[in-house]
Amino acid sequence: MCSPGRAPPGPAPAGDLPPEWETDDERMAFLFSAFKQSREVNSTEWDSKMAFWVGLVLARGRRRGAVRTCLRELQHGFERRGSVPLGLGTVLRELLRRGKMQREADFMASVDSSWISWGVGVFILKPLKWTLSSVLGDSKVPEEEEVLIYVELLQEKAEEVYRLYQNSALSSHPVVALSELRSLCASVCPDERTFYLLLLQLQKEKRVTILEQNGEKIVKFARGLHAKVSPMNDVDIGVYQLMQSEQLLSQKVESLSQEAEKCKEDARSACRAGKKQLALRCLKSKRRTERRIEELHSKLDAVQGILDRIYASQTDQMVFNAYQAGVGALKLSMKDVTVEKAENLVDRIQELCDTQDEVAQTLAGAGINGLEMDTEELEKELDSLLQDSTREPVDLPPVPQKVLNPAISDAELEAELEKLSLCDGDLAQKTPSASSEPKTALGLNL
Repeated sequence: MCSPGRAPPGPAPAGDLPPEWETDDERMAFLFSAFKQSREVNSTEWDSKMAFWVGLVLARGRRRGAVRTCLRELQHGFERRGSVPLGLGTVLRELLRRGKMQREADFMASVDSSWISWGVGVFILKPLKWTLSSVLGDSKVPEEEEVLIYVELLQEKAEEVYRLYQNSALSSHPVVALSELRSLCASVCPDERTFYLLLLQLQKEKRVTILEQNGEKIVKFARGLHAKVSPMNDVDIGVYQLMQSEQLLSQKVESLSQEAEKCKEDARSACRAGKKQLALRCLKSKRRTERRIEELHSKLDAVQGILDRIYASQTDQMVFNAYQAGVGALKLSMKDVTVEKAENLVDRIQELCDTQDEVAQTLAGAGINGLEMDTEELEKELDSLLQDSTREPVDLPPVPQKVLNPAISDAELEAELEKLSLCDGDLAQKTPSASSEPKTALGLNL
C-alpha cells in the first residue's frame, strides 16, 4: 500500500458507502468539491462536508483493518464515476490536527526504533523535522504517497498482539524470539511493516523492549496487563539462550530418533534379502545413534533442570517481594499501635460499659408517677394464691360406670327386626284418613 510499483486497492464496495452515494448526484457533487480557503466563508457547509469525509475515512480504515493509508489510496478508494474527492487532502490535514491520524515517519521518530533496519533512513535523516513539526505543528497537506497511520486502530491492534502473546505458550517466559512472535501474530498483522508498527506502539507504551543479540532480535514483554516492562538484563539473555538450546536439542533428538528407526527398518530389509553384513552395519549404526540420543537426553534434562530452577527462583523472588511489601504495609498500618495503648483502650471500654450498666440499673429502679409498689406485698399475695390453688379440689365430672355400647347378641337383633316388621304391617292396614296423622310408631320403636 502506497509503495512505489504497487497498485493501490480498488474502489470501496457499495456496502461501505452511504446511501446517497449513488442516488443523490447534487449532494455528491457538493461533497466532491474542494473546500473553501477559509472556514469562515460558510462554516455550516464546511463542517457538514468535513464531518461526512472524516467519518467515511475512519470507517474505511476500520473495516479494512489496515493501520496504514495514504492520500492516493483514499482517492482511488472513493472514486465515483471517474471523479475523485478534491478535498481529501484537507480532510487528512484535519485528522492529523485532531490526532486521529499521524504521519508514519513522525510516529517512528517518536519511538526508539534503532532495531528496525528498514527504518534507519527515516529515523536518522528526519529527527529535526519531526521535532519541529511536533512542537510547532504541521499544517501542510499530506503528499499523495505519504504514509499515514490510524492512531486508534494501531493502539487496538497492538493490544490484540499483547493479549495474543499472553494467551499463548510463549508467555511461559517474558523473552521470545522476534521470528516466533511474527508467526504467532500472522493473523493480526498482514505484513511485516504493520507488525513492526504494532511492536513500536507496544514499545511506546513501555510494554515491550527489543534487543538485538548475535544478529537475532529478541522481545521482552511486561508481565501483567498494566505492568511496565523492565530493561533486558543478562538473566533474560541467559534464559533465552537456554530456551534456544532446549529447542535445538529437542529437534536433534527427534531427528536422531527418526534416523535410528530408519536403520532398524534397513536392517530388517537386509535380513529378508539375505544380506547379513549389510544388516549388521545397519544395526551398528542404529546402536551408535541410540547412544547419541541418550547423551542428548542427558544434556536436555540438564538444561530443563536449570530452566526449572530459574523459573522457581523467579517465583520465589515474586513471593519474597510480596512478603516484603506486606510487612511494610503492616508496619505502616501499626505505626501508632502499641501494647500499652491497646491495654489502656480496653480499660476505658470496660469503664464505659460499667458506667452504662449502672445508669441502666438506676433508670430501671426509678418510680414514675407514684406507681412504685412494695415488692414484699406482691410476693405475699402470690404465695397466698398458690396455697389456695393447692387446697381446693378440682371439681371433675364422675366417671361413668356403665359400659358404653354393650355387645348385642344375634337373638336380640332378630327380635328387634321382627318388631319392625309387625309395625310395618299394622301401618299398611290403616284407613287412608289415618295416613295424614303423624307417623310416630316408627319413631317410638327407633
